[in-house]
Amino acid sequence: MSIIPSNPLEVSPFTTTSLSTPLNSQIDWKETPEAHIFKADILGLKKEEVKVEVEQGRVLHISGERSMKKEDNNEECHRVECSSGRFMRSFTLPANAKMDQVKASVEDGVLVVTVPKEEVAKAIENTYAN
Repeated sequence: MSIIPSNPLEVSPFTTTSLSTPLNSQIDWKETPEAHIFKADILGLKKEEVKVEVEQGRVLHISGERSMKKEDNNEECHRVECSSGRFMRSFTLPANAKMDQVKASVEDGVLVVTVPKEEVAKAIENTYAN
């Protein structure tokens, strides 16, 4: 039996590729009567490697970076499927968001960013005041 593929385009199970894939940055944005809640899967990242910032009053930025770490120079890698690289996501929030009260926490590899909302009457007043 030969381990040479009969089809030259067929890939051997021992073949590795050097394609780099961007870090997955899927983020859910949910709204409750009290707050806007963002949940991001950041499994494998330390909380120090993730930034949550507010810019221009209404823009929420969530960013981070996962670098590929080689543990041992004597190891040979056959396949790399874990994502590495940088990600940045931006969200423009509505006028009812209390951007000065943003809270972030990390639990079980999930970043949760909570942005409280103003009461409806106050949000309407602030919209017309600007």
